[in-house]
Amino acid sequence: EAGSYSSATNNDEPSDCTPCPAGSSCTAGSTAPSACPAGSAAPSDRSPACEQCEAGSYQNGTGSTTCVACALGQLCPVGASLELPAACEPGTYSNMTDGDGLPDCFRCPVGSSCPGGAAPPTPCAAGTFAMAERPACEKCHGGTYQNETGATSCRDCLPGHYCAEGAAAPLPCDGGSYSTATDNDEPSDCSEASPGYFAVTGSTQQTPCAKGTFTAAGGHSECIPCPSGTYQSEAGSTDCHDCEKGQYCTTGAAAPLPCRAGTFSNATGLAAPDSCTACPAGHACTTGSVEP
Repeated sequence: EAGSYSSATNNDEPSDCTPCPAGSSCTAGSTAPSACPAGSAAPSDRSPACEQCEAGSYQNGTGSTTCVACALGQLCPVGASLELPAACEPGTYSNMTDGDGLPDCFRCPVGSSCPGGAAPPTPCAAGTFAMAERPACEKCHGGTYQNETGATSCRDCLPGHYCAEGAAAPLPCDGGSYSTATDNDEPSDCSEASPGYFAVTGSTQQTPCAKGTFTAAGGHSECIPCPSGTYQSEAGSTDCHDCEKGQYCTTGAAAPLPCRAGTFSNATGLAAPDSCTACPAGHACTTGSVEP
């Protein structure tokens, strides 16, 4: 039967026939196995026929049990006995299933690059794109980005960020700067926070310093607490005021606090209640007194 053979003349049942070995084929009634020709293989025994090598593989020997993968840049159609050089132009790719051994070339799909030869289309990497058939993907222009592969265009950069050429993701504006624009391509495109304001990393606007804090110069990512002995009662300030007579100001004070009853102070810039002077005997000092 198919898949076996025999040269004997006295067989009386099918089991007397010898199984066809791997790498060979045996049709029904065979007296000897036939080695698989080039371009085909038989991976196991008892094969009635050899199998053609699939597209993308080849076999240049006879009696083989496997086919060999085609090298990158070469063409191997169905049943190939050798690797064929493909001649597709850059921006196109070859049909790897073409059975006549002559590659047909097709336009590279959008969102991919095709260097030519027999190389298959390669999806554009993040940070690149291809609008039409291209031998190579193009980098996203400055001020844009693309975080996906196989893209046909790039996205506008996000507010509070910048996108350099070829960006796969937006990068935030540095601390101390901000931006509402969507086309920044470098950190310097972000605006510096003004004195009296601050901007955290990735800010779209600057924020005024809270009461009790300040920034004397621009470009701050956080505001500075007023030093002890000073205060600031307004937001968005560039300095702090000395604490007034009869009062004291702790660090970060938004308003002076009066010296306690029984104490006084005729000095400015006091930092704590203990800095107020005890009222002398025979005198009265109400809360916030400047003199006994």
